[in-house]
Amino acid sequence: MGAPEGLGIEARGVSRRFGPVQALRGLDLTVPYGQVTALVGPNGAGKTTLLLILATLLRPGEGRVRVAGHDVRADPGAARRALGWMPDTFGVYDQLTVQEYLEFFADAYGLAKEARARRIRALLTLVHLDEQPGQPVHALSRGQKQRLGVARALVHRPRVLLLDEPASGLDPRSRVELRDLLRSLAADGVAVLVSSHILSELEEIADRVVLVDHGRTVGEHAMADLAEAAVARVRWRIRSLDRERLAEALTMAIDDLPGLDPGLGPVRELPGGAEVGPLTETEAAGLLAALVTRGVPVTGLAPAGSALESAYLAMTETRR
Repeated sequence: MGAPEGLGIEARGVSRRFGPVQALRGLDLTVPYGQVTALVGPNGAGKTTLLLILATLLRPGEGRVRVAGHDVRADPGAARRALGWMPDTFGVYDQLTVQEYLEFFADAYGLAKEARARRIRALLTLVHLDEQPGQPVHALSRGQKQRLGVARALVHRPRVLLLDEPASGLDPRSRVELRDLLRSLAADGVAVLVSSHILSELEEIADRVVLVDHGRTVGEHAMADLAEAAVARVRWRIRSLDRERLAEALTMAIDDLPGLDPGLGPVRELPGGAEVGPLTETEAAGLLAALVTRGVPVTGLAPAGSALESAYLAMTETRR
């Protein structure tokens, strides 16, 4: 029997122990086809262990894991043929050229010779390495190696894609290109799971987020729902041409906002401004009006952080 319709990955009650260390404690995860799912958690939460199990490189101690409908215990080979895997750090064959490197993996996946050359050309163009096919892999920059890793993971057109810190070492333009690539793959029906510490990047890429901590799933949300929940009360950053006048006005602005409860919250000074809150959008608008009325030259007012960042900070609050 295949996985439930629409799920590229289904993990239920997954546990894994390394000696006395319990890395995973009954973790659950679903990754639908056609969506990008973000895997978020602090160091030591079990993200890498989970990804290695999904990639069939570790066996789960307990629980059930299916990748593209294939049980990773009963038929790991079928799961591997259906997935593309890009680890955080991966070994490269230094003496091979970029072209030879991808040819090696194309052969390993059994691509027909006539289709192989066409597929590699397309991948090199996709990851912007089309000018480096003859360059030795060891001569590539870290960012170029990351892009080569993405190409390697896609060489056999996988239905499920696993990426661990894919944006590490990428310059801003390459990160934008990676974001667009992952969105395009999801639009084509691929189930994409991305683990990263760059929360702002994940928020722009992901449709869903799975929060993990201490080896367990502590939350699974659609990004749209997370954003709506975060709108209720968030921190706000205020920029002003006169920081002293802003600081003085913030101590009095509460008098102009009798409905502001429980107040401005902790006020933190920043270069060129301050951070206050948490406030709702209505309260922030009222605060802005009060500051302008008091003659404060406000140049900007915007939420501090993001919905995903707020959820992550709330999850890790007990670790402080």
